[in-house]
Amino acid sequence: MGRLRFVNSAPLGFFDSGVGGLTVVRAVQDLLPNEDILYLGDTARLPYGSKSPEAIRRFAQEDARFLVDRGVKAIVVACNTATAHALPLLRESFDLPVIGVIEAGVESALRDPAVERVGIIATRGTIRSHAYQHALALKRTGLIIHAQEAPLLVPFVEEDWIDHPAAELVLKTYLEPLVEKGIDTLMLSCTHYPLLIPVLRRLLPESVRLVDSATTCAEHLKRELVRLDMLNSQKGEGGLEIHLTDLSEEFENLARRFLRKPSGRIQRAVLA
Repeated sequence: MGRLRFVNSAPLGFFDSGVGGLTVVRAVQDLLPNEDILYLGDTARLPYGSKSPEAIRRFAQEDARFLVDRGVKAIVVACNTATAHALPLLRESFDLPVIGVIEAGVESALRDPAVERVGIIATRGTIRSHAYQHALALKRTGLIIHAQEAPLLVPFVEEDWIDHPAAELVLKTYLEPLVEKGIDTLMLSCTHYPLLIPVLRRLLPESVRLVDSATTCAEHLKRELVRLDMLNSQKGEGGLEIHLTDLSEEFENLARRFLRKPSGRIQRAVLA
């Protein structure tokens, strides 16, 4: 019992190629406020989406090892590209729960039995991995799936141009083909995209349901921790440690914007 309490009180580990995964952290803080969190952003090597699958798998293993060496009880791969290319390898390599963002998003998208036409917007790396398309097709036959590369959205979010007319124009350009094809569900398959939800609500028909990586991953993580009896029973608000492989004022400002609250001290990480 003492060992179980020790494991349960250990932090949850999250990693992403940058700070976008902090939208997942924020969703987990809302859902599991007493959990301690250790976050690693590999800002020195971002973006992962333009790297080869082999490089992404190597980076993901190094990121996960950093978290495991610091005693986390579970790992959340808060990066769609790393989930697409490295999740099976990470589960083979580490003896602790490893959760990605894709499975959670697919489960949420298909929770409504009436879903027929699913749109996906994501970075090039995620779309070209076909991870979401494959996972959706495996879970339900007969779905019509439309995937749209949206490479310009991450820079708009990071520049805080979410409400800029240029961002709205680009979003309309990406969304129009999906709307014309009659999608009933849109998967926001990049951890930056939850910040775009207010704009997306304005641009999309009311009938289109939005499924975002952050909320769905947080809900999936909670279910897994409950199932494994690994919830932290401590009282009070959990702590957050942020480690970045490259520190800059820009990254620190981005981290605070993604969390929508003070981030505390951000530390520089050195990966072995």
